[in-house]
Amino acid sequence: MDMRLENLNWRLVSSFLAVAEMGSLSAAARAQGRSQPTLGRDIHTLEQTLGVELFVRRARGLALSETGETLLPMARQMRDAMRAIALTAAGQSQRLDGTVRITASVFASHFVLPPVLAAIREAEPAIQIDLVASDTSENLLFREADIAVRMYRPEQLDIISKKVGELEMGVFAARRYLDRAGRPSTPRELLAHDLVGFDQDPMILNHMKAAGWPATRADFALRCDDQAAYWQLVRAGCGIGFTQANVGHADPLVEEIKLGVTLPRLEVWLAAHEAMRRTPRIRRIWDLLADRLSRVAG
Repeated sequence: MDMRLENLNWRLVSSFLAVAEMGSLSAAARAQGRSQPTLGRDIHTLEQTLGVELFVRRARGLALSETGETLLPMARQMRDAMRAIALTAAGQSQRLDGTVRITASVFASHFVLPPVLAAIREAEPAIQIDLVASDTSENLLFREADIAVRMYRPEQLDIISKKVGELEMGVFAARRYLDRAGRPSTPRELLAHDLVGFDQDPMILNHMKAAGWPATRADFALRCDDQAAYWQLVRAGCGIGFTQANVGHADPLVEEIKLGVTLPRLEVWLAAHEAMRRTPRIRRIWDLLADRLSRVAG
């Protein structure tokens, strides 16, 4: 066997990938949480091991050499294989203790999951939980999360999903705003009020149009796409907005506005990689999440 293959270390290949994809040692070091000199040594060692030049040094960073360009797809295949090995091995663990990583939207992490997770921790104190509050879609295939709580049906391949319920939506405003501006009772009256809407996200507008309300972006007096911040704007009295009914009903600062219309309900789904859900601790948290969220989203 070629001695270069025997000495090929995955850490060196991982460093090569990071620098190739980020374009410089400094950017790759920040992304990986490592030092720039350490990455530089890894690249040098890999080049010495393979006997090739992987990068061309330039004033503003590093560019892949012709050989580096050729090796990059193979290095990415190695990364995918290493992740698959880790994922499969983790799925074989039979221990009920350990850590389960859950991802959910920022809004759900603030206003829906805390009491659910408190009940789960009480039921399974040996299982630690990481909550990733993010509005991006963490990749379950690469173990960036073990379980995802989604407000839509996940459609990734190799992902299993389960619908656990539907959340009722409502129209809400701060009592102080309604005391000042009045309480609308019809959709037409609603459009005469200050409305809090999303900025670039078309979801609210789409739902309003589907309900027959001729609203446009210009009808929103205040706009924000961060749903947690959006709710705080409604609570502060900036205008009338939309949120999950269970969240609004639990808040003494706001009041629900009945307009005589039925709003679309929000589906709640759980998702996990099929290999990981066979792990006892992940299966246990999955079952507890399904039970507790179904009570919220009945």
